Amino acid sequence: MSQAQALVQDDDAEFVLGDKGYDAAALVEQLHVQGAQAVIPSRRGSKAPRVYDPHIYKQRNAVERLIGKLKHYRRIFSRFDKLDTSFAGFLSFAAALIWLR
Repeated sequence: MSQAQALVQDDDAEFVLGDKGYDAAALVEQLHVQGAQAVIPSRRGSKAPRVYDPHIYKQRNAVERLIGKLKHYRRIFSRFDKLDTSFAGFLSFAAALIWLR
């Protein structure tokens, strides 16, 4: 959460999905100013629960499952490649292998 605002600072996304750990008024306000919709559920004890679209939030699960599958490739999670182009190339290759299963 400490780096979330810096991460999305110059992003022009339509939606930003996050779990309850990213429920902070400053982050949600920054996303609103940037024109993005925050799809972040409120924490359980929140005094003013935020309304979010649960259908869009379900897509977060698909992204997390893909990241979990990519971690099975040692070359990706250990970051053996020194150049970002070769890392991105193998990342695309591994994603294609996962898609073809």
